[in-house]
Amino acid sequence: MTIATESVAARTLVPEELFDRLTNRIAAEEGLPRVFAARIMDQALAFLSACAADRASRLSPSPLVDIGWHTFILHTQEYAEFCGRVAGGYIHHVPNDGLGDHDSGVANRHAELACSVSAIVSAGLRVDPDLWTIEAASCTSGDDGCRASGKDGNENTDTNGR
Repeated sequence: MTIATESVAARTLVPEELFDRLTNRIAAEEGLPRVFAARIMDQALAFLSACAADRASRLSPSPLVDIGWHTFILHTQEYAEFCGRVAGGYIHHVPNDGLGDHDSGVANRHAELACSVSAIVSAGLRVDPDLWTIEAASCTSGDDGCRASGKDGNENTDTNGR
């Protein structure tokens, strides 16, 4: 994977104080070193920015990056403001419970993650490759297979407006 040298850290997309609060929450709730929690939060912001920039694709976070997304969503006012500013509207988090059989599900997840990484690079943001694997999260509480993006920022386009 080639990563552009002109890329920027996604942490710059939110105020430093907010980034620190989100990072501290991840570190405390997940029992992770703060430096690692900051990497997770940075990549969650990169993922969300990529979702905003590439609404046509169905992007999916890695299990570790999903931790950062979950943490950010809990800060509803700041999350809604970020989505409005970066995406022009709310970026919904909709779990995908139908991953199919294990072998094809794993292959699909790898392809989805590769697509997400490509979208992050295209958005001009840095990628932390160690956080974009399925295996990297084997010590977490699990992956709910969630997705983002799609039409109108909601990957579950079949249920928009219903």
